[in-house]
Amino acid sequence: MSETHLSREAYERLQAELEDLTTRGRVDIAQAIETARELGDLKENADYHAAREDQGRMEARIRQLQALVDSAVIVDGKEGSETVQAGSVVALRYEGDDHVDRYLVGSIEERRSDVAVVSPASPLGQALVGHRQGDVVEYQAPGGNLKVEIVKIESAV
Repeated sequence: MSETHLSREAYERLQAELEDLTTRGRVDIAQAIETARELGDLKENADYHAAREDQGRMEARIRQLQALVDSAVIVDGKEGSETVQAGSVVALRYEGDDHVDRYLVGSIEERRSDVAVVSPASPLGQALVGHRQGDVVEYQAPGGNLKVEIVKIESAV
């Protein structure tokens, strides 16, 4: 199983969600299924089928959260780090473009409204990790090779 790099805040949020789903969530779904069963014939009982589908989605999310929590590595996003690492926010300028894009290098579970997320395992993430501000890195994208300049490295925390 591969590691998932998470901030302390994201880790605690995911643990709280997991706890809620495995306690309150399972009780609520069980009650909904029981209530639907009391309505009669299960073959044509839309409430029963909807509750069972909800149960399946919730159990899938529980498995996903459990895997994330089990494989989590807490990153502290060290302030002033000179190289890109999981937990860094990087400002990038693509070759031939003056616009600067900001990305958080980490898990999609870290998503925020102010910055896009790129996985450290993605082609761009792999190209960035370990490099310094001012470096130009190249990576293979679906449309061909792209070059980006690392304009700035910040802590995500």
